[in-house]
Amino acid sequence: MRPDKDIELHPDTSNDAPTYGPPDPAGDNWAMAAHLSALCGYFLPFGHVLGPLAVWLFKGRQFLQVDHHGKEALNFQLSITLYLLISMILIVVGIGVLLVIALSLFDLVMILVATIKTRSGEKFRYPISIRFIK
Repeated sequence: MRPDKDIELHPDTSNDAPTYGPPDPAGDNWAMAAHLSALCGYFLPFGHVLGPLAVWLFKGRQFLQVDHHGKEALNFQLSITLYLLISMILIVVGIGVLLVIALSLFDLVMILVATIKTRSGEKFRYPISIRFIK
């Protein structure tokens, strides 16, 4: 049974992500920027952490969705940094090189997926992310 077009469907809020009010294009763009700013890590040392941190600090109080997505992006990038440090230690054992490559590709793909989901208005949670900032 399909609902009528007049009935507004509410997204699944079973996860513990906050719900935010009516769509705000400026907030959505800044939320997207929180995820995309992690790509600064490919050009600047620690840019993958500093980019989301800057967006979250400057716009997180102004837009609720930026607060949520900024924390998500920052937590994920901090987690990836920790995993990469562990992988670099494991280079001595021999498996570390493969882990560094896999984590780097996973990071890039997840940044793009998060950006696309955020642009469509969905709340996104990164997998394998440690919640350093709640």
